[in-house]
Amino acid sequence: MSQYFNLFQLEPSFNIDTEALEQTYRALAARFHPDKFASASAFEQKQAVMMSSTINDAYRTLKSPIDRAAYLLKSQNIDADAPEHTSFSPEFLMQQMEWRETLMDAQMEQNHDAIRALDQEIQEVQSNLYQDLQQAFEQQDYESAAQWVRHGRFLNKLRNEIASIL
Repeated sequence: MSQYFNLFQLEPSFNIDTEALEQTYRALAARFHPDKFASASAFEQKQAVMMSSTINDAYRTLKSPIDRAAYLLKSQNIDADAPEHTSFSPEFLMQQMEWRETLMDAQMEQNHDAIRALDQEIQEVQSNLYQDLQQAFEQQDYESAAQWVRHGRFLNKLRNEIASIL
């Protein structure tokens, strides 16, 4: 289950060397780019396309802290995104509602400063969440890590919505 980490020659861990990830990605993407195999056999062309796809999937997964955490949890037979894991604390749900209200109000008022301030606030919460995830993995507390992944999915979604507005 650590195929993606092996591909990028990284230790399976939540905390990774993102610079090494970037460098290895560029090298692998260039080495296996399908255009390099244009004059190769159909089989080799297909293999290059499949390898290129795997490299891109692995890179996207490992680059995103939440996707990387979910990938690590799968190696522990925990699917953080499974539908049966939908319970959230009332505090978290209230915070989500408040942020959504703030975003909606700022959008209606076309107040980009308020939207940027909200994005900054959520980014800080995300940063703290990544620290909580790191700690959960260090302590092998995979159930807590799965809960943080689910929280992180909400934060990512909200930040993506904000990015599409700004």
